[in-house]
Amino acid sequence: MKSSFIPYRSAAAAMIALALAACAQTAPNPPAPGALAPQQERISDGVIDRDYGAYSATQQRIKALNDGGRRVADYQLSKAQCWLDVSFHEYSRNDRGGFPQAALSESQRIIGALEAGQDAGLATPLVNRAEKLRPDLWARYDALKQSAGFSCAAQQTACGEVELVHAGNEIHDAGWRHAKPYVQIAEDLAGGAEKSAANCGAPVKPAPPPVQPEKITLSADALFQFDKSDSKDLLPKGRAELDDLALKLATRKVAVTAIKVTGYTDRLGSAAYNQRLSLARANTVKRYLQDHGVTAPIGVEGRGLQDQLVACAGVRPRPALLACLQPNRRVEVAITAE
Repeated sequence: MKSSFIPYRSAAAAMIALALAACAQTAPNPPAPGALAPQQERISDGVIDRDYGAYSATQQRIKALNDGGRRVADYQLSKAQCWLDVSFHEYSRNDRGGFPQAALSESQRIIGALEAGQDAGLATPLVNRAEKLRPDLWARYDALKQSAGFSCAAQQTACGEVELVHAGNEIHDAGWRHAKPYVQIAEDLAGGAEKSAANCGAPVKPAPPPVQPEKITLSADALFQFDKSDSKDLLPKGRAELDDLALKLATRKVAVTAIKVTGYTDRLGSAAYNQRLSLARANTVKRYLQDHGVTAPIGVEGRGLQDQLVACAGVRPRPALLACLQPNRRVEVAITAE
């Protein structure tokens, strides 16, 4: 069989070829598809990229099962995902022990069974010689698997068991300080799973209707002197109305959570002037209420000649028009309470 390589033309070239051949003979064999490189070889970007490819390929297999109809909350698919997650977590923390590969292999075992249409079982092995910590939590998870509401708690149960194995690996590798966070995760998941199982199938309570603010409308003509907006311009009737409002807010049996004061004017005059006047009146009402003991948050807005209640088209003379437009000159107080 003819070689396709160009014949060597020098001794130097021959030496290089011999060196390359020697390297090829001593280079480590690549890991099996889906497996991680041996621990001692995880020292180059190429090897790490290849390992990341194994994680990515495994994740894609989980996605394919989900796309094919397996629910994300399915116990076995959840466990495959959680094994994959803890494996990658420890790999990215430069765990040089056997846990990343053991956890990844367990994820792939479950995935393979599901792909073949088989039952991967409910057992959770103590991979990499992990210790069996917190027997009480294991017993709670076993009880959940037998409960009527297990379908609602399957995902939390699967991941809680994996985190307990994760903790059991950490305690013999790095001690209790490293194991404790994962035990806490498993404990939290157990509590959540028990609540999910207890509520499984229970009717969902409808959301309460949104709270509609109570709206009080005060006549600007009763509150302020004509064309005025400062506190010194408040009329006796206006002060009495605000005193009454402040007292009602202070003595309500429910907690007032927010107050919105909005000022309005009639359509006479320029839009810019009416905007300033309406905002100034709203701010005066806000300060008055605060000075008289109202502690709820108060927002203000001036809307000027917007949102006219009456048009009074064709009304003459001017005094009659001013009287007709009176409902538009107002301050609205919207009160939101629990």
